[in-house]
Amino acid sequence: MPNIKSAKKREKVICKKTQRNKAYKSALRTAVKAALEEKEGINGKAVKLALKKLDQSVSKGIIHKNTAARNKVKILRNCTAQ
Repeated sequence: MPNIKSAKKREKVICKKTQRNKAYKSALRTAVKAALEEKEGINGKAVKLALKKLDQSVSKGIIHKNTAARNKVKILRNCTAQ
């Protein structure tokens, strides 16, 4: 437990940020799974939503850009294979 006031504040801020990132990552994984299960192809709602969420998470710094690119390719390959 920190004794310095600024360290206590940093601990609180980091805790909030961690919770927010966990929630966002969870929603992102759910969207990716829904996109992989969708049968409508590239024009489906779930696919568009997943691709959008991946781009947003990269811009917010939640996931690395290569991770997002890998997931996007996985989704698009799955759509074109069906």
